[in-house]
Amino acid sequence: MFRLLLIVGLFLITSAGRSPHADYVTRLNQESAFGPTLSDNLLLDAILDVPDMIRRYNYPMEEHFVITPDGYILGVQRIPHGRDRNNIPGDRPAVFVMHGLLSSSADYLISGPGDALAYILAEEGYDVWLGNARGNYYSRKHLTLNPDGEDTLLFWDFSWDEIGNIDLPTMIDYVLAQTGKSALHYIGMSQGTTSFFVMGSLRPDYNNKIISMHALAPVAYLGHTKHSLLRHIARYSANLAALARLIGLGEFLPNSVIWTWVGQNMCKDKAPLQVVCKNIFFFIGGHNEDQFNATLLPVKFGHFPAGASVRQLSHYGQSISTSMFRRYDHGWAQNLLRYGSPEPPRYNLSNIVCPVYLHYSESDPLADVIDVNKLFNELGGTPIRIRVPDKKFSHIDFVWGIDAKTLVYDNVIDVMKNFDKTGKETKDFR
Repeated sequence: MFRLLLIVGLFLITSAGRSPHADYVTRLNQESAFGPTLSDNLLLDAILDVPDMIRRYNYPMEEHFVITPDGYILGVQRIPHGRDRNNIPGDRPAVFVMHGLLSSSADYLISGPGDALAYILAEEGYDVWLGNARGNYYSRKHLTLNPDGEDTLLFWDFSWDEIGNIDLPTMIDYVLAQTGKSALHYIGMSQGTTSFFVMGSLRPDYNNKIISMHALAPVAYLGHTKHSLLRHIARYSANLAALARLIGLGEFLPNSVIWTWVGQNMCKDKAPLQVVCKNIFFFIGGHNEDQFNATLLPVKFGHFPAGASVRQLSHYGQSISTSMFRRYDHGWAQNLLRYGSPEPPRYNLSNIVCPVYLHYSESDPLADVIDVNKLFNELGGTPIRIRVPDKKFSHIDFVWGIDAKTLVYDNVIDVMKNFDKTGKETKDFR
């Protein structure tokens, strides 16, 4: 926290003019025959929920609610086909897309048609399903528990272990039932990869339901992470969740109108404090000025953070402090009751034998290359590593990078299309 305040303090004395990427946004801001490619009103996109964002750009949209076996109600959005291309309703391959920590399905829409992954996939001929983990803005409901009521601690009693072991299988089964498919493609970012590795380790039967899995900025092992905030939290991971529980706190950084106000008033182009807003994102997701579109900051702050459980953060802290990828450590007594051993068991990554593609970068402060290689060596099957050619490409760039389409998404789609056409893996990449 001190480091974050220091960063804010250092940049308060600076001023920001027009974002260097404003011309880029203006260029995108052209009408196609079917609707805008990027909003001419970024402040409106900041306050619209995902369903209305999709509708605003004249894309087909369905909203679904999926109930987990333990009662969480998960919001899932669907874009069944494209707008400009592949826009005739009909049967097409399904792809499930999962967000990272403190994020939501909105991440894959913020950059607008032509740049945002969800729209790109729809235009490429895919039936796109956007998942939301329990506890975030779109999945903050339960059949019996109130996240803000007397049973708030019961509602927030989960980490990404439950997201991978319960939420992902439930949503995947729902998508397959709705589409009549036996398998789908999976794309996850950061925690969206962690939760997949949890699912594959604990529920290996789901290998048969995955055509190809694409891990963007893959996070399992974190022993070599360079992220200063997470490393600081790791020192106190054993006590973090217990302290939060003691004071009745279960939720971490929920979505709030305050963040939206900050984005609209302090982070827009020509705002004196825009550079401060930009550096907050750099502090969280890695610094790369070349790939960061500051003009979109009001929209980003309108949808991020989207909320998470304190225990999700604590679980990552445990991963850093132990340099292991294992289930949540509840303490020896609870571990005995839950796992049958005083120590939490490690996730068996060798159980994951479906085609896995690890899309990683050299400058990612969270998914360090050493940790990615360790993950690669422990996965079952024949995983494939794909290094982003831009040496400065960072963690947050996988979802919001200006060149994410050409550097990452095009490779992902090439692999997916090759599977759909031949049923075989692709090993040659540009």
